[in-house]
This record gives sequence, C-alpha cells and structure tokens, in this order.
Amino acid sequence: MAHLQPFLHDLTGVFSAPIQAWSDPHGQIRGTGAQGIHCGDDRVISSAVLTVDGSEPEWVSAQVRSACRVDFLAMVRVENAGADPLVQLTRTRTASADGIREVVRIDSALDEPVTLVLACSLAADSTPMEKVKSGQGSGTPLAIDALQWNWRNAETTALLDPGTAAVSFGDGRIELRWQVTVDAGSTAEIAWSLALQDTGAPMTAPSTAPLEAPAVGDRRLDLLLRHSISDLNGLRMAPADQPAATFLAAGAPWFFTMFGRDSLIAARLLLPVSTELAGSTLTALASRQGTVSDASTAEQPGKILHEVRRGTLRFEEDGTGIALPPVYYGTIDATPLWIMLLHDAWRAGLDDDVVGRLLDPLEKALTWLRDFGDSDGDGFLEYLDTSGHGLANQGWKDSGDSIRWHDGSLAEGPIALSEVQGYAYEAAIGGAALLEAFGRPGAESWRSYAASLAERFREAFWCSDATGRYPAIALDAQKRAVDGVTSNMGHLLGTGILTAEEEAVVVARLLDPTMFSGFGIRTVSTTNGGFWPTRYHAGSVWSHDTGMIISGMLRAGFADEAAVLARGLLDAAEGFDWRLPELFSGHTAGEVEQPVPYPASCRPQAWAAASAVPIAQALGAL
Repeated sequence: MAHLQPFLHDLTGVFSAPIQAWSDPHGQIRGTGAQGIHCGDDRVISSAVLTVDGSEPEWVSAQVRSACRVDFLAMVRVENAGADPLVQLTRTRTASADGIREVVRIDSALDEPVTLVLACSLAADSTPMEKVKSGQGSGTPLAIDALQWNWRNAETTALLDPGTAAVSFGDGRIELRWQVTVDAGSTAEIAWSLALQDTGAPMTAPSTAPLEAPAVGDRRLDLLLRHSISDLNGLRMAPADQPAATFLAAGAPWFFTMFGRDSLIAARLLLPVSTELAGSTLTALASRQGTVSDASTAEQPGKILHEVRRGTLRFEEDGTGIALPPVYYGTIDATPLWIMLLHDAWRAGLDDDVVGRLLDPLEKALTWLRDFGDSDGDGFLEYLDTSGHGLANQGWKDSGDSIRWHDGSLAEGPIALSEVQGYAYEAAIGGAALLEAFGRPGAESWRSYAASLAERFREAFWCSDATGRYPAIALDAQKRAVDGVTSNMGHLLGTGILTAEEEAVVVARLLDPTMFSGFGIRTVSTTNGGFWPTRYHAGSVWSHDTGMIISGMLRAGFADEAAVLARGLLDAAEGFDWRLPELFSGHTAGEVEQPVPYPASCRPQAWAAASAVPIAQALGAL
C-alpha cells in the first residue's frame, strides 16, 4: 500500500514552538498519522494512552482554552453509582517551549470514597517529521530504560518527570501507574511532564513578549482575534543565535520553522497589531540573505530564503523526489515580499533605527529583483528549478500541479507568476521611497523600473473569455499567457501595477460565483478543467489568500467588496471553531451547512490566523 499523508482535521493539538502535541479528539495519543509529541522536526513520543482501572475513560468534551492548553473531559464508570455520571475526569494537556505537561483531575460526587488505578502508557520515538508527513511514521518504538534519553543524538534530550507514579519499562514503552483514592465529594490530581531540548536546532523559542489580542467589542470578531492571536503566539520562534529576532513559524504540524514567504505575509497582515514583529521578522531573514549563486540551494546574492530545517528535507511530490537542503532559497516571491514589509512597517511606525539597520539588505534585495529574479532578461521575475531536486513551483502555490491553463492542463516552466510581478512593482516603489527618505541614491531608477514593469505586464498578462478580461495566472516557457482564472489576480490589488479600472475588473471577477464560494475565494474558477473543491491549489479556498485579497481591496478603495469577503471568511472561521485553517474546500456556501475541511490542512497556520486582522479591518473594527 502506498504511503499517504495523514489527515489532521479531526485531531486536537497544543502548540508552543518548538513543541507540539497531537491527539485524537478524546485526548488519547495513539501513534497513528500525525499523533504524537514533537520537538522541532522530530516526533519524540508516538503514543500516550490513559486508562482508569484498565479501561479508557469515556470522553464527553474537549475544551480548547488556548493554543497551548486543552482540557479533555471524560466520565469514569463506577459500580453501584446509578445512571448519573458522578465521577468526572479532566485531562489537561499544556505545551510550553520546554515540553508537555499533563494534569489529570478526578472529581467525585459519590457519597463514599472510591479508589481507582490510573495508568498512562507512553511510547518513545525518534521519527523525522518528513516521514510522519509522508505516512511512514509508524515505526518501532525507541527502546529506553531510564527517565532521561537522547532521541536523535547527544544534542537532543528528553526528560520524563513521572510525578508520584510508579514507573516500569518494557517493549519500548514507559508505563506510569497511580493508585488514587478520591474521598466522597472530593477531588484528586496526578501529573506527569516531559521536558524536551534540542541544542542543535537552528530555531528555538523567542525571548520577546507575546502578541496581545485587541478587543474590538464585537463577539464574533473578538472570539476570532483571541483564538488567532493565541495560535500565533504558539507559532512564535527565533533563530537560536538571535533569540530576540522573533518570527512566526509557518504552521503546525509540518512547518514549525522559518519560512520566508509565510513569515513575511503573516507579519504584514499583522501590522495593525504589531510593528515589532515585522521588524524582528525582517531582521531574522536579513541575517540569512543570500550572498552567492548556488544552484543546489537556489541561493543568489540578495535573495531571501524559502525555509530552514535541521537537516535535508526529503519527501515525494507527485512521484517526483524532492530533497531540500537545510537552508533552501527556492522561492520567487520572498524577496519582494521582504521589501514590501519593510516599507509598510516603516510607514506603520517601525523605529527608524531598525529600518536604518536594514537599508543595506534592502539595496541587496532590490538588486536581486533586477539582476537575478529576471533570469532571461525579459523584464519579468520567473523561476525554474535547475537543481533537479528542488520545488517545481516557487510561488505560494508551490505544488507541482498548481499552474494550470483553463482546460486544466499544466503549464511548462520557466514560469512568471502574475502576482509576483505585482509584488515586484510594489517593492520597487516602496524601495524607492525608503532610499529617498534615508538619503540613499537610486530612487528614480527604481520608479522607472516599476513603470516599465507595469507597461510590460499590461501587454503580456491580460486574457479574455466569455465573461470578460482578466489577468492570467502566469506566463509559460514560451511567454504565453496561461489563461487559468485564479485567485492570483487578487494579489495584484493595491500593489499599484493595475489602473483603477483594471482593479475594478479584477474585483468583479473575484466576486463572481465561479470564484467566490461564499466562504472565501477559490484558488481556481469552477469552470477550470482541473477544478475540484478539495484539490490543494486548484479548487480549495486558502484563508490567507482571501485575507490578502481583502487587504488589497481595502488598499484599492473597494471597502464594500472587502466587507463581503470578510463576512464570508468570518462565517468560515466560526465553522472551524474560530481557528482558521491553512485551507478548506471550495464547496459553495448554501450547498454545505458548514465549511468542509481539507483533511490534511495545517491548523494553526500563521498566515491563516493573521487573516483575522484584515477581516476585522474590513468590518470596521480595527
């Protein structure tokens, strides 16, 4: 049987980067799929199953208190107690940057004492995240015989504190056992914890203060903002050598690390909440800005990286072998997004001293746009993996089948994405403003670059169909406009590369029922030959995609239309218990009562959670 990526939609997690724990909805960690306790890019515990008198307690409710705490409520059946469930068990799981802690409380309403035997069976593990993600994560438990062990090497240490439990080892498992007497009408507690440390990890927990959720006075928006900011705090990380350079990890469970594009977009969406996060994100990425040309890592001078891992990341995509080096630069959009964030953060009040320290990286990033981003000299930014083991697509729709013609067939690279040209235009204009304001030369040349880019874009990217004109998703290897009707055009709004009339055309097309599901903007039109509501980049709705389109509409002056999208995405958030997922299905609202999950979607995801801010802005609350 082929290995399949695990589904996540019915799992419950707690998160405090670099630590996360995933269980079934009842709180049991059973070692299947993505379930387990993870530190960075490794699963360290594959199962943690709790029993009472040899049977599992009967689950009734899970209360998500925050990103880092969940209470699992269950009932314990006791002989001669009658029909009412009079013994309640609450299993509280908490994540911190140092590890996982569980407290089990038993509350009894019985008229006499009751003695119970509680046991928790743990299985130690050492499975790399890419094997878990590819469905190869159910291996042999790691044999241990002590409360402290190393799961990968001497740099990785796990320390189990069993509390008052009796401990035994065998068959790769750690058995914790408590005999607990609960007095009549009383309460008893037991606890255990697991401390985890990886001194060789490139990313760690930050030293800075967490984000604070704004209160806006609207019940639904307050719920969304509170849950979203809690999730974002669970994703906060920093380089191990720069603990104050806080950024947001892309998402759980697969992307608990630095991702250039994701961290930048999330920080930009969050500017109304924090400029400090923007400054530290820019700083963290600038410290790893490319300095040489290396096809194996896709590094180029001035380029902003794609992702950082502890080691080489190996997995398969559409049958093609992928092996990404520990520091990988295979992204076409992170560099202009870095410039855009620097400009917007400066406009939003980022301290001039911070901006000043980033001006040299700014000039290098601008130079990359012109000298390296445009590999064939046609005036557009394009990408093509030349290593043979990198990502085939290097925009935010980075799956191998994401760039489609309207008939559903795949475009051949090199690919010049439409939204990336918009990013490049806005980066050039914003970069020029920064250079001018801080007394550096070159502003006019970058304004000229932007003007020429807009003219070329207008000539090359516009298509027509029975509904009217629209920007193509990309240019292919033959410089033909790939005529898929997609959400990418929405990222052009507010960049300045479109005229006001062109922006109105794009807004109208996005709100057409073939694109707007009622919950959000589909990645491709329902008329596309490749459309399917749960196809990753060809029919689904991505929360951040709609969030960025909302922001673009607001910048372009389409406030009413932005509010329509914001209400749809808010309805979706409510359907997902106020935790916006990475993506969800493109089924039409009304056709389904609740938004349908994309089963393998990450939750939380940084840019999805950050989309709460443009929702609140569009609805007049921020």
